[in-house]
Order: sequence, then C-alpha cells, then structure tokens
Amino acid sequence: MELVDTYKVNLPEFEGPLDLLLYLIRKNDLDIYDIPISFITAEYLKYIDAMKELNIDLAGEFLAMAAELMLIKSQMLIPSEAQEGEEEGEDPRAELARRLLEYQRFKLASKKIFERPMLGREIFLRSVKNTDEETEKEAPIQGEVYQLMNAFSDILKRLPKKLYHEVAVDRLSISDRIHQIIGFFETSETLRLSELLPEPLTRYDVVITFLALLEMARLKMLRVHQEERFGPLFVTKAMAALALSENIVEE
Repeated sequence: MELVDTYKVNLPEFEGPLDLLLYLIRKNDLDIYDIPISFITAEYLKYIDAMKELNIDLAGEFLAMAAELMLIKSQMLIPSEAQEGEEEGEDPRAELARRLLEYQRFKLASKKIFERPMLGREIFLRSVKNTDEETEKEAPIQGEVYQLMNAFSDILKRLPKKLYHEVAVDRLSISDRIHQIIGFFETSETLRLSELLPEPLTRYDVVITFLALLEMARLKMLRVHQEERFGPLFVTKAMAALALSENIVEE
C-alpha cells in the first residue's frame, strides 16, 4: 500500500495556522497592520490544498482559520453605512492583527528561552533599557515547514497524474530516508533540494522525502532556506545531525 495512504502528518506538532499566516506575510512583504485580506486568503487556501496533496492531516484549527479569513473577507466587502460625523466601526482585520502580533512576541520569547543553556533557562536578570540604542527589530519568523510544503507541492504538480510504469517494490521507511539524506551531506554542508531527489522521480519519492525532511527540520537536524526570494530551496546540515541520527526510531 502506498505511503500516502498509510502515513499522516499532524501539522500542529510542527506549525500552526498563525505560523502559516506570519510566514505568508513575511514571504510577501505585507504590512501586518494592513493585511490585504483577499490576497492572504487566496494564498492560505493554496497551502490548504498543498497539505491535502501531501497527505497532511488537516487539524480543525487550520480549517477554522480558513473560515475566519473568509468571514473577514466578506465583512471587508460590505460597504460602510456610517453616517457623516460618525466614527467608522473597527477594522475587521484588527483582531487578527492583534493575535498575530501577540503570537509572534510569544514565539520569539520562547525561542530565546530555548536557546539559553539548560541551567540558565529559569534564571532571568533584570535588564536596563538603553535609551541610546535603536529599537530592536523583531526577528523574522522562520517558515521551514511551509517552504518545504510549497516546494514539494510544486514538484508533485509537475509529475504525471498516473505512473503506469511504477512497480510496487520494497519501500523505504522515513528513518531509512533520513539516513540516506544524512549521507548526502558527507561531502557538502549545504545542498539544493533537487539534489536530494532521485531520478526518475515518483510520487512516492516526493512524499517520503518531504516527510523525512519535515522530521529532520523538527529535530533541528537541518535548516531550510532560500538565498533569494522565490529562488531555489537549500538545505543545510545542523551540527547535531549525526548525533541525532543514531537515535532515530524506525517507523
């Protein structure tokens, strides 16, 4: 039986709907205070379709966010009936922007705590704000999961819908594929995503590689990045990759 029929990814273990929205806002250089709701809704729904294509188990919170975006979109289309001299009602996007900003602050704070040495995570020093320093800019939210999802969704779209010549053989497990990928990094610290895919390429190869890279990103074994906007996707090995690979449990 195909892997795509037997293996499900629970995306909230990696990222959530607010992560996806922040990623889309950063990717498209949008103003979080003035979100083009029609555009962001269309982009969000594209990723929902990509999740289905990659057999990701769509949690209710992703569908709830899709419904919320559609509701905000419909509210934005309703003309304002405020009388002259009256204040207009609150922007329908205001609550979403507030939640995104709050979520982003907590995510950045948790990231900083996680990066502390283990013995120092519960110790906090009182900091004195230096008024001469420029206001610290918020670091960009990483979207490795969604970068991978977008890249592999595009690859799947380029494959023939039916592969009549594909023969059922012993399939690699996800852990086997992870070990293979680690082997690719023996000669280079950074590889293009295309270098990790075999030829000729099948749907199974695409999905098993996506699942393996997703798990490796979760375990901080690698980092996914682009050198330029809409450029090719690169994968860089993390320092702990080899150590973690010894402890990977067979799927």
